[in-house]
Amino acid sequence: MAALAHPRPWSLAAGFALALAGEALRLWASGHIDKTRALATGGPYAHTRNPLYLGSTLMAAGIAVAAASPWAALAVAAYFLVFYPAVIREESGFLASRFGAQYAEWAAAVPAFWPRPSAAGPRGTRFSWARIRANREWRTAAALPLALVLLWARGQWLPS
Repeated sequence: MAALAHPRPWSLAAGFALALAGEALRLWASGHIDKTRALATGGPYAHTRNPLYLGSTLMAAGIAVAAASPWAALAVAAYFLVFYPAVIREESGFLASRFGAQYAEWAAAVPAFWPRPSAAGPRGTRFSWARIRANREWRTAAALPLALVLLWARGQWLPS
């Protein structure tokens, strides 16, 4: 990404805003998920079954906007279009086998990726900061400013 980047102040600001929205969604989702032990259906999971993937997509799109390079944007889009559909299908199969009827009810009401505006389905989980710590979301939160600082530095090295 850095090699393809031609960041400018406007692209860094716009990209940061988009990536920050993605990380906020990931934090909200991480506060609801208790991996493999319970089906997360509250908070963002009442709008999309994959808020962590949606948040990551927004973060990656933000980094691509910050890079201000159509090639970087194409690389990000290709990565997500190739890998995410398969990952989402695999995870859906696992959750269906693990949680059966509970998953089926939730999946019938909540879309797989693109969020619905209003909450739907059962909302059995509540937000918890302890879950964010347990899910180690701090790693993603720390990576975001690092990526943007690297892009900013790349912009400083570009000829004017």
